[in-house]
Formats: sequence, C-alpha cells, structure tokens
Amino acid sequence: MESNAVLGDYISTQKGFAFKSKWFVDSGRKIVKVSDFTEDSICPNNLVKIPVELGEQYSRYSLAFGDVVIQSVGSWPSNPASVVGKTIRVPRTVDGSLLNQNAVKIIPNKDIHIGFLYYLLRSDVFKEYIIGTAQGAASQASITLDAIKRFKFALPNFVVQESIASKLENYDNLIENNNRRIAILEDMAQSLYREWFVNFRYPGHKENLDADGNAKLIDSPLGQIPDGWEVKAAADAITINPRTKLSKDGEKPFVGMSGLSESSMVISDIIKKTGNSGAKFINGDTLFARITPCLQNGKTGYVQFLESEQPVGFGSTEFIVLRQSEDLSSEFIYLLSRSNNFREHAIKSMTGATGRQRVHPDSFASYLLAVPPKEVMEEFTGLVKPMFKSIFNLSKRNENLKQQRDMLLPKLISGQIELKE
Repeated sequence: MESNAVLGDYISTQKGFAFKSKWFVDSGRKIVKVSDFTEDSICPNNLVKIPVELGEQYSRYSLAFGDVVIQSVGSWPSNPASVVGKTIRVPRTVDGSLLNQNAVKIIPNKDIHIGFLYYLLRSDVFKEYIIGTAQGAASQASITLDAIKRFKFALPNFVVQESIASKLENYDNLIENNNRRIAILEDMAQSLYREWFVNFRYPGHKENLDADGNAKLIDSPLGQIPDGWEVKAAADAITINPRTKLSKDGEKPFVGMSGLSESSMVISDIIKKTGNSGAKFINGDTLFARITPCLQNGKTGYVQFLESEQPVGFGSTEFIVLRQSEDLSSEFIYLLSRSNNFREHAIKSMTGATGRQRVHPDSFASYLLAVPPKEVMEEFTGLVKPMFKSIFNLSKRNENLKQQRDMLLPKLISGQIELKE
C-alpha cells in the first residue's frame, strides 16, 4: 500500500462547460447542471437540452454511466443539499449527457479503480479536506482543481481497491433496488388513482349503467362525472394549512425544502431542531412546495416518519400542508397533489416577483374536483394504504443500509479494516 499517494498522480480532470441559456430547446442533447445533482446521483427529470448538432461540437464534455463528478461551486456545509465538493456518480438515465459548468469530471488512470476513487471522494477525510480549501462569500463557495489534485491518501494495490469498491457497491445496489421498488409502488398507486378518479373506471362503475349500457354520467362544472359524485372546491374538500400545536421546547423533527423529492413521496434530510416556526405537520400530511422552481420541479412529500413520542414536526414556510378531511383520505390527497391538473392550477395561480413566485393557499378555492361517495373512497384507500406503508418500510431499509455503508466506508478506505488480495 502506498501510504502517501497524491491524487493528482492518478487522475485527469474535465471541467464542465458554460452552456448558454439561449441555446436551450425542448428536445435535443441533455445538459447536466449541479442543480440536477441528488445526494449521490443525478435526477434526470428536468434536464435542459441543446440541439443535437450543437451538442456534437461539445462532445468532450460528455458523461458516461459510472463517471465520477465533483461539484466545484456550491454552498457551504450548512446547506448539504448543494454543498461544494459533493461527489456523485453518473446513472444510466443520463448516459451521454453533457456536463455544465461548476462541476468537474474526475477521470482515473490505470492504477486507481474508479469505484475506489468514487468512495474515496465521498469519504469524510476528503470532504473535510476539500471544504478546508474552499473559498468564497457566505452564500457561495468554490474549490480548485489544484486543491483536488493535492489530496493525499493511502492507496492499496489495485486488487484490494477493487474489493473495497465491490463491498461498498453491494450496499448501493441494494439501495438502488429498493428505490426501483419504491418507484414501481408509487406508479401503481398513481395508475389506480387515474383509473378511478380521472377515467372513472372504479369497481362497480359498470353496475351504474343507463338503458343503453353506458356508464351513467351527469353534467357538472367539471363536465360529466358519475352519478352520485359531488363537485367541491379543493379548499373545502382538503384541510389546508391546519392549525397544529407544537411546543417551542426541545428538539423536534424538521424538514427543509431539500427534503422534498421531485418524483417520490419519500422525505429525506430529516433533522432534529429546536423552535416551532414554519409549517406544522403530522403523519398523513402532504407537504406541497409553493415556490418556484420547487413547485415546477414537482417537490412534494408524504409524512409517515413521525413517532408517537414526537407526533408533530415542523418545516419550511415554503410548502403548504394538505391534510385529510371527511371527504378525502390522506393517500388520495397525496396522489391528487402529484396530478398534472392540480399542479398546473397551482403554477398558474402563483404571484410575486419573477423567480420567487408563490402559491397562496386561497388559490385552491377555485380548483374543483369530483368527490366520490364515501364507500368508493374507503375502498380505494384500502388498496393504496399498504403500498404507502411498503414505500415507507423500503425507505427505512435504505436509511439503515446507508448508515451501515457510511460506517464501513472510512474503515475500508483508511485500511482500518484490511482486505486481503
């Protein structure tokens, strides 16, 4: 093992390019920005694009599955979601995309395994080192290529590097498998929601037929809806920003905007914090982003993580709390909040300065929805509730796997746990 290896002797680098916003089009070659980085990957949902022929001119900035990328400009550690020095790995979903500015691709030579390199750069030793080199104002920090290359570390032989990477990748593979299962369950729940409450093909709908054998529909402000259903404003059918008591004393679960996902109900980055200012929520509540670009990007979460000794949490003032009512279950409300019509209405109702527009809770008074009979809502909830619970259990497994991986990582990287060839 080389005990004092210098990273610059084992890597080359490729900085991202400052692609111009005037080049962006609806369809073409995808561009990855640091704002698309997740904790350890890249979210493919909202990537901007440039024309394919223009993208060919910048192929040197291309990303491939498995590439290692460091964020070179970002926040200080007080905002971990966008912290400078964050290291991610390129997923299959963005293979072939181009890297934008403020990030650097780290390219290993033949003497360092790319998996070992990735986990080395995610280790606390590297994080502490690179933050120590960062410069900038209170709102933004930056690191240099030279600082990255000066990092010193213990380098085992290649076979041991490969073994270390393999053991840590086993954890990440299990986490990714659970994430796929979560996505499938969410898609199943969304499909059921659309089938029952958008297409009106719910169990028993065929029994409600007219003389010609067609589903019996009646006219309403929403168009035709099933007979026996009622049109209500969302503000009347949903409990919006309910008053919830929360003591100022002691630490309670806190969720910031970074904890809401753009594509999943799972809430992350939950911390313990004193105080009680901001939105208050309980299990079953939907947290719905009310500012741009968070709303436009789909940031929404479903609360399931609160425990009996701390049944109330609090969080950002920049999301709206949607709570179940006598008409609608909490699961229905979450799925409604993810629907295109609901989100489009919220986006159109935003007011305020460009870039910081907000949704006012009063805007839901003008959003109409078809409320089904109680027995239909109860049957639907009975089907999707186990899916929501399974999603929560899978997310808890992932938390445990991450903790185990993160405990093992420094011991393997430092050689505290020694692996034989």
